[in-house]
Amino acid sequence: MYTASGKSDKNSILTEHAPLVKRLAYQLKARLPPSVEVDDLVQAGMIGLLDAVNRYEDNHGAQFETYAIQRIRGAMLDELRSSDWLPRGVRQNMRKIENAMNEMQQKLGRPPLETELAKHLKLTLIDYQELLGESGGHQLLYYEDFHDADTKEHFLDHFCSDERSGDPLQDLLHGDFRDAVIHAINSLPEREKLLMGLYYEQELNLKEIGAVMGVSESRVSQLHSQAVARLRASLRERAWTGLA
Repeated sequence: MYTASGKSDKNSILTEHAPLVKRLAYQLKARLPPSVEVDDLVQAGMIGLLDAVNRYEDNHGAQFETYAIQRIRGAMLDELRSSDWLPRGVRQNMRKIENAMNEMQQKLGRPPLETELAKHLKLTLIDYQELLGESGGHQLLYYEDFHDADTKEHFLDHFCSDERSGDPLQDLLHGDFRDAVIHAINSLPEREKLLMGLYYEQELNLKEIGAVMGVSESRVSQLHSQAVARLRASLRERAWTGLA
């Protein structure tokens, strides 16, 4: 990996770590809608790897691969944000579901059932579930969550401490946001709580989770979208009511 002069050989490093980029790309692709091309993620990841090679120094304090993974994933996420892979219409539909969940939660004092949500939205249960299925890849946080053009202050601002580092994500992770997410997860219906644990802690894919839960892969996708919507609705409610 080094030339005769002792300098790192960038081409050798890129070649050696290209499989790492592909592995990370496929891991991320498994959690995204079919419209996202894995080749686009790989291309962005290679740019992140090159950036890591250019910035890394032996005395950086971390193994190169650990450092590179951060840069590669960051480049892939930047690519997703810039391409706006989740259509605006889908985002708007999920916002309607989140609002319905919030209203029903306040009315019932418990997480609403799918049938109750469908009725509230004036949809059949099948149409409601299809709407969830179309929203595969719905996330807990989006880039615009850190700056909402429609409001002077976004709900995420309520979870940041007064002393901010300039990195909004780190401010959230080390502030009240983490505790609020844990509370929201614990408040999920047991089935959705199990799904989230299998997906994010055990890192099972949708097909494997379906086998564990005894449902189809498409049904797992629907339940995942619904669980994330519940979490977002819960976080928004806690922020505005000052409970966070």
